[in-house]
Formats: sequence, C-alpha cells, structure tokens
Amino acid sequence: MIESSPRIASAAQVVAELRRRSAFVMVSHVKPDGDTLGAGFALGLALKRLGKRVAYFQQDAVPRNLRFLPESELVSRAIPGDLPPDTLYVFCDMSDWRRAGEHLPAVARENMLDIDHHLGNSLFGKLNFVLEHECSTGTVVMHLLRELGVPIDAPIATCILATIMTDTGGFMHSNTTPEALDLAAELMRQGADKEEITDQIFLRKRVAATKLLGCIIDAMKFEHAGRYCYSYVDDAMLEATGADGEDTEDVVNTLLGQEGVDVAALFKAIDGEIRVSLRSGGRLNVQAAAQRLGGGGHFRASGLTYHGTLQDAFPAVEAALVAEGL
Repeated sequence: MIESSPRIASAAQVVAELRRRSAFVMVSHVKPDGDTLGAGFALGLALKRLGKRVAYFQQDAVPRNLRFLPESELVSRAIPGDLPPDTLYVFCDMSDWRRAGEHLPAVARENMLDIDHHLGNSLFGKLNFVLEHECSTGTVVMHLLRELGVPIDAPIATCILATIMTDTGGFMHSNTTPEALDLAAELMRQGADKEEITDQIFLRKRVAATKLLGCIIDAMKFEHAGRYCYSYVDDAMLEATGADGEDTEDVVNTLLGQEGVDVAALFKAIDGEIRVSLRSGGRLNVQAAAQRLGGGGHFRASGLTYHGTLQDAFPAVEAALVAEGL
C-alpha cells in the first residue's frame, strides 16, 4: 500500500493534479544534493514530454559534481514572471518548504506538491506524496512516472539513478534494498549512465578537498569510549586549503568509518552559519537527535542548523545524541 496516512496522496491523485496543471516549478533544497536535483529533473523532463511548462528553482548554485545531470543548466534563483497563477511548485526531498531557502517567493499551499521520503515530513503541501520506505526521493518520483505512463529515456533514467546512488552512498548504506538494486538495474538498461554518476559524484575529488579532509581528520575527537567521533570545518580551514563548502560533502562518512565508531558528527562553521551533519552506524537514531535541535532527516543520516557558537554546538549536539542512547 502506498497510502499510509489520510494526508498522503496516492500516485493516481498526484498524477491527476499533474495532468490538470499547465506549468510547474521544480524546487530543490538549499545546499542541493543528487536526490533533490535528480528527482526534480526527472519529473521535470517527464512533464515536458507531456507538453507542460517547467522551470527549476534553486537558491544555491548547482554543485560542481552534479552539473552533468540533464537540465542542470536551466536551474535558476529567478522565477519566470509570466507563469500562470495556478503554477504548481513541486518541492523535492524536503520535510518542510522552508528548506528551499529565503529567496523562494511566497507560494500558496494550494500550489504546493510535497514529494519526499524523509521521516517526520510536515506534510505541508496541498498534496503530499511521502513514502518513508523508499531509499530516495527519486524512487518516490518513479511511482509517479509509472502512473504518468511517460517512457523512461536515458536522461530521466540517469537522473533517477543519481538519486539512488546519492542516497545509498553508492549502494553502501543499509537502505540499499533489493528493490533499489532491481530499479537501478532497470534504469541502466534504459540508458542511465552509471559510470558518469560514479565518476562525478564519488570518484572525482579536487586537491583542495583532499587537503581539507586532512585538516578535518587532524581535528577529530573521540568520546564515549570511542563510539562517538566528531570534527569541524570552519572558514579558516577553507581559506588555508583553497577549498569551499562543496568540498565538505561526504566527509562525515569518513568520521563514521573509523574503527569502533557508532555515531559521527561534522560541524560546518561556514559563512556565519553552523550546519551539523550526523551519521549513525544503525544503533542510534540520529533523526530523532537532530529533531531535538530543529533538524531532521533519516534514522542513519540527518542534519541540523545550530543557532549559536561552535563551542556551544559541540555539547548541545552531544546532549541530543545522549538523549537518544549514545
């Protein structure tokens, strides 16, 4: 059963709304990853095949390692001024519409479609298509593509496979289910470029990123008999190495991978903001810990923004983790 709540729409209900509307804005979250972008691009391409008008809103620039995705060159912070009043804004991979950032113009709830797979989604849309058991928002979108009956060509397949590989960590995380692998194989047969996805998202690293990783590793600390590993990155580290915020992606998984570690946290004190990435080996629910501090995500991978100093953030996050069983 797809419907798990009276407030969760069925694929048929969502597709009826997609067919009824003529124009769409695909909205991705701040600090975009392969899931939020790939899901939006895949659905956007499908809607274009049906003759619909599609725009892509993104507050931040598309990261370097995701610019290979079809449609990425069309992403903009500007919303076309001549869109019809009933344009549907499709929010992909975010539990709350505010994750789109402060530059998104005001949107009436009547014109919001929420597509997600996060635990604790606030169900903020007129229609909410939230399937928490799916490994990525892209695989949620696949339900809609099948209901739409649009052929899955190579560009759409590449976008969906990018979402799967992003959120399963290249098929390494526990959400790599048999269903996810079956779908990945199907997408490859339909032309998805797994080699380019692997190369761009997982293999290619700038020298500056490698230097930054060294700084973060040097700053690692272990607590709770080695079960908790955390580190930080700040503006000074970025300046010293020539790196930028994009080069911090996936570093938290290196922390989690240290011997004996159950939970890892990376504190990113960059551009006047403190963002915290949390990862769990499976024993502790970091989504619940992040939620205590206004964040969210998944059982094993979550994040939050801390409002305060870096020195205050360290004990605050530790206390939230302890409250969840660290």
